[in-house]
Amino acid sequence: MFKMLNRYLIRSFETGLLFKDGDLVRVLDAGRHWIFDPLNRRDLRIYNRRDPWLIEEQLDLMIKSGLLDDRIGYIDLKDHQRALVWIDGRFDRFLTPGLYAWWKDLKDVRVELVDARNPRFNHQELILQDYWPKANAVLDICTVERNHAGVLFIDGRYIETLTPGRYAFWRGEATAKMVEVDLREQLLDVAGQDIMTADKVSLRLNAVVTYSVVDAQRAVTSSESASQALYREVQLALRAVIGSRELDTFLSDKEEIVQELSDLVRSRAETLGLNVDSLGIRDVILPGEMKDLMNRVTEAKKAAEANLISRREETAAMRSQANTAKLLDNNPALMRMKELEVLEKIAASGQLNVILGEQGLSDRIMKLL
Repeated sequence: MFKMLNRYLIRSFETGLLFKDGDLVRVLDAGRHWIFDPLNRRDLRIYNRRDPWLIEEQLDLMIKSGLLDDRIGYIDLKDHQRALVWIDGRFDRFLTPGLYAWWKDLKDVRVELVDARNPRFNHQELILQDYWPKANAVLDICTVERNHAGVLFIDGRYIETLTPGRYAFWRGEATAKMVEVDLREQLLDVAGQDIMTADKVSLRLNAVVTYSVVDAQRAVTSSESASQALYREVQLALRAVIGSRELDTFLSDKEEIVQELSDLVRSRAETLGLNVDSLGIRDVILPGEMKDLMNRVTEAKKAAEANLISRREETAAMRSQANTAKLLDNNPALMRMKELEVLEKIAASGQLNVILGEQGLSDRIMKLL
């Protein structure tokens, strides 16, 4: 047997909503209430207004009844709309499409409507780190690091190039993709390149290139990988420049060849959005038999150079001796001084051996003594 008269207590922070056959018929404030319900057709639901959100399956019918107009606020978000909610001055949540209602009196609820047809979300008040965990459900969040650039595409179309910072895009409205590009100087090692010179000598080269990205959009859109495209261009340039020269020319004109390589690669790198800062040939590796041949050639050249130097020294010595003899012949006094120097050196050695030859020579020695 049902009770015909029911008693309810509604506290100061609560509100009672009385339903009859599922429809809202009355709003009850704080106090004690008696409800006469002989046929058990009435249902009293009590809500704690300290939680500002009013959640009901038939919320739309409750709002249309008009009984809650002065007690609640509500918003009905369409598919292209989102909302930001602050409660008592603190950010609380994002709202996705749907109907929402909140109690007005105990909490200060502020709702800001946003049009999500602009895929990029940008709000000055939502810059603190604490807000972002609550945003992950409705936003795609990405970060462009320092010394990088972000190339932004929306639905496959290039939109802009982003500077370092944090960016967010609404989920579901458009497909946003951000490609991060490193703007710092980078090193590209082009190793183990087998190239044949014009005189049919096979070489193995190791080249090194330093480059940086100067146009992030072009670096992303001009090729699948700008660094791989640059690697390929360096390979082709090496074959074009070195393959047209003989080995001796290549070995003797390295600086000119490097300059020509740099010019070729730089012109192509510009179309990739890159700037080539430097290009150099690090190693040149010859085949074993070619090494031996080059060593023999070098050895022969050095021997010839050494022989030439020796001949030059002998000629200079003989020329000096001839000049000395001529000088002594024209100056007898100078000849006598030279003879005295020789005798002085002999006397200083402690031994003096005299060997007689021609009569004139012995006479001159005796005179000296």
